[in-house]
Amino acid sequence: MKEQSLDKPTVESGVKWFVIVNPISGSGRGLDHFPQISKLLRDNDIRCEAVFTEHKCHATELTVFAVEQGYRHIIVVGGDGTLHEVVNGLFIQKRVAPSEVTVAVISVGTGNDWIRMYGIPTRYAESVRAIREGYSFLQDVGEVEYEESQYAQKRYMANVAGVGFDPSVTKIYEHYKALGRRGRHLYAQGSVKSFFKYHSTGVKVWVDGELVHSNLLFSIAIGIGKYNGGGTRQLPLAVADDGLFDITLYRPMHWWQILFRLRRLFNGDIYSIGHVSHHRGRHIRIESTPDIMLEVDGELLGTTPLEFKIMHRAVRVIVTKEFLDD
Repeated sequence: MKEQSLDKPTVESGVKWFVIVNPISGSGRGLDHFPQISKLLRDNDIRCEAVFTEHKCHATELTVFAVEQGYRHIIVVGGDGTLHEVVNGLFIQKRVAPSEVTVAVISVGTGNDWIRMYGIPTRYAESVRAIREGYSFLQDVGEVEYEESQYAQKRYMANVAGVGFDPSVTKIYEHYKALGRRGRHLYAQGSVKSFFKYHSTGVKVWVDGELVHSNLLFSIAIGIGKYNGGGTRQLPLAVADDGLFDITLYRPMHWWQILFRLRRLFNGDIYSIGHVSHHRGRHIRIESTPDIMLEVDGELLGTTPLEFKIMHRAVRVIVTKEFLDD
């Protein structure tokens, strides 16, 4: 971290920002709260043009459009999923290197795991202040190859991917949202329901070409950031710019073993659990029998086999000065 510490902001005042607003993020907070956010941006002399997303992956399309129109500064008003789409747009466009575009986040989402990594406040006024101050940080990005309907696909991840149990929870959570149910408790409810339905699977994991696991696994977390699932610290040792993925492997456990160790998911002490192991590497391959699901940045994608490759310091993001000084 120290070698990226800056004595002065990297974003000049007076630049014009392209604002991508997800109106349905955070159970509709994106739409309801944007007038307040817009006023804060104006009051802080942040010039911008705002566009609302209208469908899934629209933020990706808008990012490509913005860069082609000459924008080099993008504000995301949304959650982890909206940021995921924007990052993917940066790698789809070919006008400039992704790191030449600066991305800021004003979070209106539910999970807020990406901003938690950088200590970015959820209070809008403080998020806008960070944008005005203009301190930025180059973070790693993961290139993820997976299978969907027997076709090879590729995505880019900004935070954390889950394999096995985590995406089964995400699937139930998305089902709840499709039924119109809202609230932070839904992810916890989905976790309990999924735990009693999900079965550990035979999985092989290679890290930088070395086979590190070949047996039953309950779940896998692969991360650039520390947090996922709305605040669980499944990757407490992850460093966002070290050029390495952190990998957490969960071997099968009884429900009572998880229940009595649940607090360790939140306090960063997860590797003290005997059924949990930690690895680091630049390249990860995962195979399983049968195929198991993948989620990336909270978005359900496809299934195994999977390949993860690190892209070192590939995206520039707005952070607080306090984070850089830490």
